[in-house]
Amino acid sequence: MPNSTAEQILRRDTIRQLLTRAPADTQQALVDELTARGLVATQSSVSRDLKDLGAIKTHRGYELPGPESAENHEIADITGFLRSITPAGPNLTVIKTAIGAAQRVALALDRSNWPEMVGNIGGDDTVFVASDSAAGQKILIAKIERARA
Repeated sequence: MPNSTAEQILRRDTIRQLLTRAPADTQQALVDELTARGLVATQSSVSRDLKDLGAIKTHRGYELPGPESAENHEIADITGFLRSITPAGPNLTVIKTAIGAAQRVALALDRSNWPEMVGNIGGDDTVFVASDSAAGQKILIAKIERARA
């Protein structure tokens, strides 16, 4: 049974309010909170809502991205140079860029100060990025992909 647009808007507004107060440990925790407030919610609807709201999964749980910062603008500026982002093991990500752009991309990533990134090396058209963990790698890739969108 598909949700009406009004229900979906109310559910997403409520999720936004909840995540503004504190991160949610799990999608199920959000489903439980929404249900307690009388809203119809399933794990799959909450998952879609989180994606549409741009929420990210961090070590604290699901959160909305913070306010735009200078670092985020710098990342947004380099997204046009990105050609592919490929995990290469649990802690290494390979980013292919336009020819000659890898060092600029690596510098923007350095300046982002994202805690999931331990460091990177930029060549001519390839950046190797080391993450602190496999989970950190997923978060880092999600942040870059979100900047590309």
